[in-house]
Amino acid sequence: MQWTLVVPLKPLDRAKSRLSDTADDGLRPGLALAFAQDTVSAALACPAVRDVVVVTNDARAGRELAALGAGIVPDEPRGGLNAALAHGAAAVRTSRRADRVAALNADLPALRHRELARVLEVAAAFPRAFLADAAAIGTTLLTASPGVELRPSFGAGSRARHAASGAVELRPAGVDSVRQDVDTGADLRTALALGVGPYTAAAAARLLIPEQ
Repeated sequence: MQWTLVVPLKPLDRAKSRLSDTADDGLRPGLALAFAQDTVSAALACPAVRDVVVVTNDARAGRELAALGAGIVPDEPRGGLNAALAHGAAAVRTSRRADRVAALNADLPALRHRELARVLEVAAAFPRAFLADAAAIGTTLLTASPGVELRPSFGAGSRARHAASGAVELRPAGVDSVRQDVDTGADLRTALALGVGPYTAAAAARLLIPEQ
């Protein structure tokens, strides 16, 4: 039982604006790319994942993530995160109608492939399911079984919207790395404490991260 993961990534020069207290304009694009590289690398190492498709119009990100083995789909709708995810899922299912599809955040630099496998194993029992982020407000993963529409509703407060849409909330233990997205300096400190991948470790070494 395998999944295709759809990972949305906005243009790097507009990514991670909430990290402005930690990274200046010159460093944030590289940091956002590093998050995505570690996320995609861990996802591709997961035995439950057939492949990863990144939806982006950023040429640099497309080249770097394709080099890791990800497929790249242009963000043709240019309508924001959820439009990009719906477009990516539709593109996947045009060629692989039977695939289980999951939307995964691009900012999970501490992602562990074994923890991702655990979440996907639990998700396979439900038509649609989601995993809340570490703050218990947003969503880091949304899944859909074959023939079931993904219906993404990511963004602020997405945990409540996904639950209201009928998706089952997943609550497996020991999957902190799948929940820990990074939007702020505090999030980055938490991810670094969990242990990030090599791309983020290298990018973060250039930052002066204040203590909490």
